[in-house]
Amino acid sequence: MSEISLYPVQVAGTGSYVPEKVLTNADLEKLVDTSDEWITTRTGIKERRIAADDQATSDLATAAAKAALEDAGITAADLDLIIVGTVTPDMAFPATACFVQQKLGAKKAVAYDVSAACSGFLYAMNIAAAQIGAGAIKNALIIGAEKLSSLVNWNDRNTCVLFGDGAGAAVLTRGTEDSGKILATRIGTDGRQTGILKVPCSGTAPAPGADDPSCETENGTIFMAGREVFKHAVTAMKKGSLDVIADAGLQPGDIAKVIPHQANLRIIEAIRERLDLPEERMFVNLQKYGNTSAAAVAIALDEAHKTGAIQRGDNIVLVVFGAGLTWAAATIEW
Repeated sequence: MSEISLYPVQVAGTGSYVPEKVLTNADLEKLVDTSDEWITTRTGIKERRIAADDQATSDLATAAAKAALEDAGITAADLDLIIVGTVTPDMAFPATACFVQQKLGAKKAVAYDVSAACSGFLYAMNIAAAQIGAGAIKNALIIGAEKLSSLVNWNDRNTCVLFGDGAGAAVLTRGTEDSGKILATRIGTDGRQTGILKVPCSGTAPAPGADDPSCETENGTIFMAGREVFKHAVTAMKKGSLDVIADAGLQPGDIAKVIPHQANLRIIEAIRERLDLPEERMFVNLQKYGNTSAAAVAIALDEAHKTGAIQRGDNIVLVVFGAGLTWAAATIEW
C-alpha cells in the first residue's frame, strides 16, 4: 500500500463504544459448568459486555463512529466512505454501513460492509487507505462492530466464555508529510480452514452431516475447534506482523506497541514471544471485553490512544486473525 500511495494516509481520530451490561465470570458460573479460575487461566478474560435486546449492531457502530468523528475534528458531512466490518449485521441486507450512514447523516458517503470476521476492521483499513492514498477520496470512516451475543450458544462452556459485544472506529484522512501515517497494510486468507471457526446453518449452505463436529453445538451458533484455531492464529499473526514491519522498513525492536486481536491471552503471549518483545510492548484489554471479533482491535486502538499508551511518533503494529481463516496487519507511525 505505502509503495503506490500518492498521498500519506493518517489515522485522524478513534472512538469506541461498549454496552452497559457487564457479564462477569461469576455470572457465567451460574449458567454453565465453569469457574472464574478456569476461564481466567485459559483465556485471560474476566468480563465482557452484552448489548441490550433493542440494540442493533448499527447502534453500537454509530456510537463508536460519533466518538471517532469528534476525536478527528470532522463532521459526518465530510465523509466520502464508510466501511463496517461485521459478521453480525442488522439484517441480511441492506448493509449495516447503510444504517450507520443514515444515523450519522453522512449523505455523500459510499457505505458498505466487509465480512472477514475478526479481521474486518483491518480489512476495512486496507481498503480505505488504498483509496485515500490513490487520491480517489479524502476522508473515510472504518468501523468494527459486533453483537456476538446473538450468535453464542450459552450452553457451550468452551465458547460462551469468550465473546462479547462492542464497536470501535477510526477516521482515516489524507495526511501531510509531517503527520503520522499508515506505513503498510497486509491482508490474507486461507480458505482451507473454513471449518475450524464458523456458524453452521446460518446461511444458504446445507446443514452439516452428523460426522461434522459442529453438530455438537446448536445450529446457528458459534462453533470453534480451539486447538486448530490457536495453531493457525499464532502462525498467521506472526507472519502478518513480520511482513508489515518489514514492508515499513522497520525491525521488531522499532515497534513501540503491538495491538493484537483480543481473543485469548495465550495467543497474545505466543505472538509476543515469537516477536521477541517485552510484555510492556503488547497492549491488552481483553480482560474487560472478551473477544468482540471485528471490534476488538478497534476498541483496543482507541483505548491505547485515549489512555496515552501510544504517543505521537510511535511506530505501532495492529495484527488480527479471524474465521475464514483471515488475517490482517498494519504498521502505523502514530
